[in-house]
Amino acid sequence: MGEHAHHHHHDAPAGFDRAFAIGIALNVGFVLIEAFYGWRIGSLALLADAGHNLSDVAGLVLAWAGALAGRVAPNARHTYGWRRATILAAFGNAVLLLVAIGALLWEAVERLLSGVAMPAEQGVTIMVVAGIGIVVNTATALLILRGQQEDLNIRGAFWHMAADALVSAGVVVAGLLTWWLGWIWLDPVVSVIIAVVILVGTWGLLRQSVHLLFDGVPPHIDPQAVHACLRSLPGVARVHDPHIWATGTSQVVLTAHLVMPDGPPDDAFLQSATEALHDRFDITHVTLQAVREPFTPACGRWLDEPVVPVRKGKEKGLTRSLT
Repeated sequence: MGEHAHHHHHDAPAGFDRAFAIGIALNVGFVLIEAFYGWRIGSLALLADAGHNLSDVAGLVLAWAGALAGRVAPNARHTYGWRRATILAAFGNAVLLLVAIGALLWEAVERLLSGVAMPAEQGVTIMVVAGIGIVVNTATALLILRGQQEDLNIRGAFWHMAADALVSAGVVVAGLLTWWLGWIWLDPVVSVIIAVVILVGTWGLLRQSVHLLFDGVPPHIDPQAVHACLRSLPGVARVHDPHIWATGTSQVVLTAHLVMPDGPPDDAFLQSATEALHDRFDITHVTLQAVREPFTPACGRWLDEPVVPVRKGKEKGLTRSLT
């Protein structure tokens, strides 16, 4: 006897389509402005920021595409739909950021070693253009702020925009000091500092997206607590072969065998268990199978496995089972 339930209120939010469209349009326009003035005055900070913004445009497009794919209805060939596209989009965003950081560091070091620098009087142009970038990136980040708390894909896009706002702020400071004190070497130095700051934030996004790609338990869920919740249900002697993973950045799935020696439960028990998992752990897709004794081997040993008596044919023996 099994139970299969869905809760879809956390699927990829359609309400962010407009936010993605506005953010992409704003950033495309800013990239063109920044690249033009960076090329015109020879500012590495502006050119690097323009390149980074271009990667963010791609990141926004990727995140939006992932969200749209995540809303494709399941079918007989793709029974979970295309929700994993949101995880792939988050991973792609992290990779794009790392590529942009690498290019930025390379150019900055090359500029420092060669001694090539822009004229100090161009600091005002840098401040004005980068100031526009702060407004554009902050506005885009605010458009998707609400979604980043629940969806890793949108969180990747949000951090892209937040990182860009930080980059632009650093460029403003570099422009001010270059204009005021004549520190022409500051332009590439600020680029290096900004790249390191972005790298620290990007690493967490990359690690989490890879973790989910390989069916890892989502970070906000404690598997031991989930096991304890199932084990505490009336009539449950053991929890056998539990699995917890994410089909997308906003949907968590659980399957488990509940060992119930007194026989299978009724629908009310299964409904209560499903609601408890949803309310306590935000697990949105639950499948529970009730058995008197386990008849399949467990896939892994991620919980303590004390020796417990299990009936084998006509004889009683000792075996090990996930509990």
